[in-house]
Amino acid sequence: MQISNEGILVILFVGLIAGWLAGQIVRGTGFGIIGDILVGIAGALVASYLFPKLGVHIGSGLVSEIIYSAIGAIVLLLIVRLVRTGGRL
Repeated sequence: MQISNEGILVILFVGLIAGWLAGQIVRGTGFGIIGDILVGIAGALVASYLFPKLGVHIGSGLVSEIIYSAIGAIVLLLIVRLVRTGGRL
């Protein structure tokens, strides 16, 4: 599998926007550019695992990928917060 330069830029862009959105919703602030990208990409991985198992399909295109990744990132951040605080949100 080979990813083009444009593909990498799209992945980074989607990760940045999704991570920033998740940070705004869960924490109230972002995590910085690198943190937002990492959270967004991790959220995309979480969503790509969970959504098919739940039978959820949002659609196709860049906007749906951002939404998909942001929801996954929110779930990921909430799980991390639960583990860190011992069960309190």
